Amino acid sequence: MIGRITGTIAHREADGSVIVDVQGVGYEVFLPSGTAGRVEAESGQSVSLHIHTHVREDALTLFGFATAEDRAAFRALLKVSSIGPKLALAIIGVLNARELQDAIARQDKAAFKGISGVGKRTVERILLDLQDKLDFATSGKTGVRLRAIPSAASSTGDAVVGALVNMGYKRSEAEAAVGTAMSMSDDENVEGLLRAALSALS
Repeated sequence: MIGRITGTIAHREADGSVIVDVQGVGYEVFLPSGTAGRVEAESGQSVSLHIHTHVREDALTLFGFATAEDRAAFRALLKVSSIGPKLALAIIGVLNARELQDAIARQDKAAFKGISGVGKRTVERILLDLQDKLDFATSGKTGVRLRAIPSAASSTGDAVVGALVNMGYKRSEAEAAVGTAMSMSDDENVEGLLRAALSALS
């Protein structure tokens, strides 16, 4: 099985795949869309991708990831009932490995909102099947160990994180901003902490 590819992006396809030229041999590799933890792959750019080789009777498909963690998270998703490689790739395209780990640790259904093909039942299966596997990445024998990201210490902090996420900020950004705001301010009021967090984000 192919586990890693290092080469040059020869071409980007409309279906989300890229052709990676490795010493004259072109490998078609499907990459996650989105920006969190993704490969910014442009034609002519040199890349090194962690590869998951998906084998079926009629096809052999390569899926590429910027980090071993993202690949491990992708493989964990494949073990969830009714999730195939395309849907798993769509999820990783929105939530990178650590963001997915955080969502599972928090049982945060809202983190999956807007991911194409991921409905309520699918989210429930993900949270149920992986809720006791906070180190699920190690099951892929990648040597990667994922841990839950610490949450804000208080209910006020949690409320502000939720408000920032609803405003369009990524949860990881919101948590970092709230952590900064709480360390610099004694204000326990939601409105005051929200203002401080928005200031940190700006």
